[in-house]
Amino acid sequence: MKIIDATKDILTSYENGQFNIEKWKAYIESMLPDVKDICLRDMAESISAGLSWEDGYLPVLNSVFDNTEKISKIIKSFSKVTENLNERVYEKFGKSLDADIILYLGLCNGAGWVTKVSGKTTVLLGIEKIIELDWCDIDDMNGLILHELGHVYQAQYGVLNRQLASSRDQFLWQLFTEGIAMVFEQEIVGDPDYYHQDRAGWKNWCSQNFRLILRSFISDLDTMTRGDQRYFGDWANFNGYGDVGYYLGARFVRFLLGSVCFDDLISYDADDVRTGFEMFSSSNT
Repeated sequence: MKIIDATKDILTSYENGQFNIEKWKAYIESMLPDVKDICLRDMAESISAGLSWEDGYLPVLNSVFDNTEKISKIIKSFSKVTENLNERVYEKFGKSLDADIILYLGLCNGAGWVTKVSGKTTVLLGIEKIIELDWCDIDDMNGLILHELGHVYQAQYGVLNRQLASSRDQFLWQLFTEGIAMVFEQEIVGDPDYYHQDRAGWKNWCSQNFRLILRSFISDLDTMTRGDQRYFGDWANFNGYGDVGYYLGARFVRFLLGSVCFDDLISYDADDVRTGFEMFSSSNT
């Protein structure tokens, strides 16, 4: 794995303390030129899905300038967590990972995001979203990075991305892959009940309302879109809680692991996931 800290010049993206998109383009071009278009394209898709630049983006991006103490803490956590990272994965799964891990200033594309950059599997860690979520300490950074490495593991040794015909199958696949990543990080941490999202009683609430989340997800499957889905992302709102799809996904994958090993599971196709979800739903509703 290649570890890259691209945060050195992030404050050059600001003018009089305010985020400036043209200055950001200069920053990203100088540090990570192949990342620029990926971020801009993702931002355009999110805005077209209903996310507001003024309300959804600028407050998050502007807060970076006023949080130099958090920036320093995140950089230290990033450095600490990425030490001997491949060895930790190998110790648990017996395999190494081939990926770049980059800490950078993005366009609210996600605290963690696995994508291809110039053909190389890359984990992008957006410091602006990490600050917003207050995932600054070592434990938070550990959970975040391990989760994204779960996606890398599935991409490298199974199948992460599939072209699916229906939105129903796309959301089922997202539930499955996020569940894989959640279980991967739980296994590395050594705690099957670990969730890096657990703040302010989040895990307890999800556990107590598991069947409600499951029934609602099933009910929403045929109609939800990227703009109105309630399950994936800190901005999503399910009865006042975000990220509940990650909890549901972990429960789903743990159910599947009752009959198949992890390394076989990550190669499931859409039909396997659909059948498995029907079994999971029947057992829990």
